[in-house]
Amino acid sequence: MRWWRVLLGCLGLVLVAALVVLVARSLGLPVVPRFGDLRRTVELAGAWGPVVFVLLQVALNVPPFPRTVFTVSAGLLFGAVGGAALALLATALSAVVAFALVRVTGGRMVARYAEHPRAVWVRRRLDHHGVLAVTSLRLIPMVPFAAMNYLAGLSQVRFWPYLVGTVVGSAPSTIAIVALGDAVTGHVSPALLTVSLVCGVLGLGGVLVAARRPLPDEADERAGASPTA
Repeated sequence: MRWWRVLLGCLGLVLVAALVVLVARSLGLPVVPRFGDLRRTVELAGAWGPVVFVLLQVALNVPPFPRTVFTVSAGLLFGAVGGAALALLATALSAVVAFALVRVTGGRMVARYAEHPRAVWVRRRLDHHGVLAVTSLRLIPMVPFAAMNYLAGLSQVRFWPYLVGTVVGSAPSTIAIVALGDAVTGHVSPALLTVSLVCGVLGLGGVLVAARRPLPDEADERAGASPTA
């Protein structure tokens, strides 16, 4: 049950951070007074600002660099709506690039990490559950983004189920964290954080459903082990 504690801890940190921002803003305290100037500087860069942000996130999220850093930064630099759109675009692109690299190289660059029992469990669910497995795993904040990309590339999951599951599963937490970053500059959307919490719980439910659903080879083994009349 250790993973439940980690998940609850992550959700608790997000909620506490949001509460701190809300209280500070209600008291008129400057949480980070220069972020407004930083956003205006980015706006002066025109189209290059979003382009550089997306390219930088893709370049650093293909390796195992924390995606949350860019998600929060998207809210700080581009606001809730624009930041969420850019963060989701960069998330999808980095997931596709990592997936393609593993498929093109035959998984040689990450194969030595793929034999861990948890990695094998994830790969087998991806092989047989497609969109359900990708979406539910993406909904859980504790599942490393880059590791999930690599394991998906090693699995038999098809490209479109992988991409759809990535976008759908990443959207709630991405939108909520972008809103938190935007809140630091004075715009607060607590409802988005609630959506992320609810979807995270639903994601856990999806994983449990996938875990309880037997794979084809497991079903055959159980049938073979059952006593004959």
